[in-house]
Amino acid sequence: MLDFRRFDVVSFDCYGTLINWERGILDALRATRENANRTLSDREVLEAYAMLEQRLETGHYMPYRLVLRGVMRELVQLLEVPAPRADFDALADSLPRWRAFPDTVASLYRLKKHCKLAIISNTDREFFADTARTLDVRFDWVITAEDVGSYKPSHKNFEHALATMGIPKERVLHAAQSRFHDIAPAHALGIANVWVNRRTGVDGEGATMPSLAVPDFEVPDLKTLADLVEARA
Repeated sequence: MLDFRRFDVVSFDCYGTLINWERGILDALRATRENANRTLSDREVLEAYAMLEQRLETGHYMPYRLVLRGVMRELVQLLEVPAPRADFDALADSLPRWRAFPDTVASLYRLKKHCKLAIISNTDREFFADTARTLDVRFDWVITAEDVGSYKPSHKNFEHALATMGIPKERVLHAAQSRFHDIAPAHALGIANVWVNRRTGVDGEGATMPSLAVPDFEVPDLKTLADLVEARA
């Protein structure tokens, strides 16, 4: 059990942890799949998304809108969508409307009573500005891939976040759904971490690449994390 009293900051991944990005992805692809000549299950679509996104985020940095556009191009080919019916901006255009998990906003407000809050996200400032209105809570720091010029799981994103916050890593707790993007690099850097396992009871890794990273602690949702922090306040 982590001693939650020793943390001054809880940092979060955003999409997948606070925002239901798998639902957002599938909703954004609904029209594309309806126009497809090839049928894939939701699980197959999400796993394809994970592989394509990671490939585009590796190497030379490109803005997240271009990453999403690249993913859509590949998915259109994979699903065998006729060219006139392909919407390469479907993912990027829909992202600002992706909804938070039901427990997100209330849990963030509860956590903010006890510590500062930060975002470490694989997106950019423009996208997060839209999402911030959905989350409602004011974050003390927001660090995006755009700020760093790289995407998680790069250690650079976490190192930049620590430098920006000016908080010793021993006082930071990172909470995230993706073991690949977040838990593995946080563990490697000695940052305490909580796996918010939004896919509890669901087979596969969904829209994130597989990882065997072992978290310091695991919770099924954000409400459980808020309960633990409040109980030890």
